[in-house]
Amino acid sequence: MPRTKRGFKARRRRNKVLALAKGYWGRRSRIFRTAKEAVDRALTYAYRDRRVRKREFRALWIARINAAARLNGLSYSKLMGGLKKTGIELDRKILSDLAISDPACFAKIAKMAQ
Repeated sequence: MPRTKRGFKARRRRNKVLALAKGYWGRRSRIFRTAKEAVDRALTYAYRDRRVRKREFRALWIARINAAARLNGLSYSKLMGGLKKTGIELDRKILSDLAISDPACFAKIAKMAQ
């Protein structure tokens, strides 16, 4: 009795994994079993790091705002508290962009927050 080789669906599933592993080093791109492990791990990291990226950018924006605020004689928390009291609703991304690209405008905003 000849061995069962599974159908085209199994081959299609394996080829899908190998296509995702394209560009990996050595056996990880050619052998299904190791490629599957590498792809599973990569997809897990990708899922996790899409969320981590948001945290990291927020931390970067806060560091930039803090540095610019201190140049204007304020701490980050005093600046953000002052902005909230005056009703200026600029998010951290915009504030950090202003701190880099237009320091004069940021200084005016910091003045209003005092």
